[in-house]
Amino acid sequence: MALMKVFYESWQMECCGRPFGVGKQVAWPLVAVDEEHADGQWYGADAWVENHGDVPHDTTGHVRAIELVYQVYAETGPGSRTFEPVPEEWSLEPVDSCPKWFRREETAGGPGPRRSRDQAGVLVTLEVPTAGARP
Repeated sequence: MALMKVFYESWQMECCGRPFGVGKQVAWPLVAVDEEHADGQWYGADAWVENHGDVPHDTTGHVRAIELVYQVYAETGPGSRTFEPVPEEWSLEPVDSCPKWFRREETAGGPGPRRSRDQAGVLVTLEVPTAGARP
């Protein structure tokens, strides 16, 4: 058996995901984080869940740990209403289960762009058969 880190984005779960917990077996369509996809914010993951793409098969494994990902976002310009992730301003919180719905918390105002601290998804430690260690 091998362990891999999988990022499950909040919008993917809220749209059509099913919550899960530590110790449960899951089967997900995974996309590997590689040079082609390295420009995304994957929080140290080896792969991410892609419920809306053309992934040929699911990867099955057992959930060994779940960490809720908090990401800080900043408005791209005054009044733009467009936010982007602030690099390196994220943290993890261990949890026993994945929520179906995720929170967004606008931080206190002050000089500079508006900011929020969002639950961006979960980082899952998934135990998979060695032959299926990479999606």
